[in-house]
Amino acid sequence: MTGVLGPGEGHARYSARGSVMYVKALAELDDGDLSLMERTLPPGGRRPPPHRHTNCSEAYFVLDGLVSVTVEGQDLRVGPEGFVLVPRGTAHTFGNAGDQPARLLVIHAPAMDAYFAALHDLWHRDRPPSPDEERALMARFGMEPA
Repeated sequence: MTGVLGPGEGHARYSARGSVMYVKALAELDDGDLSLMERTLPPGGRRPPPHRHTNCSEAYFVLDGLVSVTVEGQDLRVGPEGFVLVPRGTAHTFGNAGDQPARLLVIHAPAMDAYFAALHDLWHRDRPPSPDEERALMARFGMEPA
């Protein structure tokens, strides 16, 4: 299941909170070392609840648009070719800071693609999940409220 993947292509496609995610690197391809997704954030979309990963680090590389990343209470605005590393245990959240769609690469090490599969399922029920339902799912995958 290897090969070259272009923009908007992935081994899996998920969506949640209005965001579309194309998973380029899955845990099953590299023994869980990392996962990588190309993610599109809509303007005004719902941000993940502020959280900390207990089991992985997360990083963002912005491809297009303007992304707002809050790290340990510090608000950052990150444009194209900007990079943010969120080490394991660091409080954070993120969203689109502009009026156009934003596109970024999101890396988790070790891999977290199973969480995004479950998040996709949670968001594709007959109603959007409540914040409490989202937090419960996050807790199952090693994320704590910040």
